[in-house]
Amino acid sequence: MAERSDAVASPGNPLIRAWHAVWRPTPASLRLLALLGVLGNAGIVATGGAVRVTKSGLGCPDWPRCSGDSLIPTHNPEHHALNMTIEFGNRMLTFVVLAIGFAVFVAALRLRPRRKDLVRLAFAQPMSVVAQAVIGGIVVLTDLHPAAVSLHFLVSPALLVFCVALWVRAGEGDAPPRPLVPAGLHRLSLALTAACGVVLVAGTVVTGTGPHAGDAKSRRWGFDIEDVARVHGALAWITVALTVALLVWAFRGADIPPAFRRRAVELLVLELLQGAVGYIQYFTGVPAPLVVLHMLGSVLMWITALRLVLATRDRGPVAAPEPAAPAREAQPA
Repeated sequence: MAERSDAVASPGNPLIRAWHAVWRPTPASLRLLALLGVLGNAGIVATGGAVRVTKSGLGCPDWPRCSGDSLIPTHNPEHHALNMTIEFGNRMLTFVVLAIGFAVFVAALRLRPRRKDLVRLAFAQPMSVVAQAVIGGIVVLTDLHPAAVSLHFLVSPALLVFCVALWVRAGEGDAPPRPLVPAGLHRLSLALTAACGVVLVAGTVVTGTGPHAGDAKSRRWGFDIEDVARVHGALAWITVALTVALLVWAFRGADIPPAFRRRAVELLVLELLQGAVGYIQYFTGVPAPLVVLHMLGSVLMWITALRLVLATRDRGPVAAPEPAAPAREAQPA
């Protein structure tokens, strides 16, 4: 019995370590939690794509319940069990991301010394997931209207701004930002990130016009698919051109941090891969697996663009954690 108690209380126990990461956080454990938030939001985009391409968008036709009075999938003659399971799984992942968001917020509150900017970034995460859940309900109630579906997707990149910022900020100090690149290169990185955002928005219009609506009966935009695809492609090529210009400047400039150059190279590689997937989609009739891959790639590209901007400055090293209060010695009875 004693051996079992020792095992449960052991710091090596995964549950105990997870509890300590939230309730007794260190900068490193907070950064790990923030990374889980980044991964969770990237994952929910991929599962959302799976919902679309399998026509499972109305697999759970009611909200907040799945079907009728049931919170979980039950027999429904109008909806296939597989479609209900896929949509319900996507909803459950939202709760996982929400739980991570709350864990991040508690850890940021418990971190010593407390850092107000990290608390603000962490607070935005569970609140944004709640907003995403509400918008998801609107998507269902409007029978997958393309405007609601686009907004539902774009909440994830917006939330990732906070997730990525927290992930980076948890690993650095609170000194005033010190520029690491020339002001012009910094502005170019901001313009490049804005261009990536515009490409994301244009991509939602293409998806809202194309064949993968999430349900056979849902409304589509009335645009010509070839026209919106060409606009999306032109914006993507403008983004690639900005990335190449930034890369040339970064490698020809003096004293440019290696981390900034790496982020720029990673971004260009992702853009080229995204372009390849996009053109394959265009010429092969938009096969479902490539749609999911393209959606996931767009989020990875966005994360890398955000990291690129954050690599243009330095905030110094992380402050040493405050020493724990000494334990009181037991007084003799």
